[in-house]
Amino acid sequence: MSTLTWIIVASLLGGILSLLCAAVLAFNMRMSWLSILVSYAIGALLGAAFLNTLPEAFELSENPMQVTVTVLIGILIFFILEKLVLWRHCHIEDCEAHDPLHGSAVAATTTTTIQHEHDHGRSGMMVIVGDTFHNFVDGILIAAAFMVDVQLGIVTSIAIIAHEIPQEAGDFIILLNSGYSRRMAFLMNLLSSLATLVGGVLAYFMLHKMNFLVQPLLGLASASMIYVAMSDLIPSLHKRPEINATIQQVALILLGISTIWLIGNIFPHD
Repeated sequence: MSTLTWIIVASLLGGILSLLCAAVLAFNMRMSWLSILVSYAIGALLGAAFLNTLPEAFELSENPMQVTVTVLIGILIFFILEKLVLWRHCHIEDCEAHDPLHGSAVAATTTTTIQHEHDHGRSGMMVIVGDTFHNFVDGILIAAAFMVDVQLGIVTSIAIIAHEIPQEAGDFIILLNSGYSRRMAFLMNLLSSLATLVGGVLAYFMLHKMNFLVQPLLGLASASMIYVAMSDLIPSLHKRPEINATIQQVALILLGISTIWLIGNIFPHD
């Protein structure tokens, strides 16, 4: 397949797959599954960042410090975006970042019920705006990875899909709590996921003319994965400090890292 075809397939398949899995989780309220996916997503993100995108960025750069500075700047940018409520994702029962206009919690109060009071769609709309922006950036990062190497693109796509599932399940919960019907919540998440395809296709044509942007984008991709894993996901695991939960979490993180390592060996570099 051509590079553009890979980008389109990865963007569409990733969006549809993550959306369907997230809908099953959110509509059935299987929070235990959601917790498992969060741990696995951490491993997939860290594995993709440190085993694939960062090494590739270093290969493309004549000065290693350029890569580390890009990653550092990227982490700072994502922190600022999070403060602006554009980047923050909801992955488990509680989500505070999407709720500046609504005093009560905007997530499930238990693993089987959702709050019946809602905010007439305000929190839900903020979720969709932020998620659309994030999906668009994900599409750019997927395109940049595929334009370097098909293997790198596949690994990057899998890491992004892995963390999109629990994130979108959290978004479903917020939308339902904001008063949206299940059908409308699904349609809004579907439209938001199409931003990945738009970002990927636009980046493909842009990067053909501006090849020098590929290396910085790989650095930003690494920063994005590291930031989401360390800032968004890992803190949520500390809510379950018991030893059995910790062992399970570490095992699943290692499984996520191993998956990325295995895929990297199955699909050789072009």
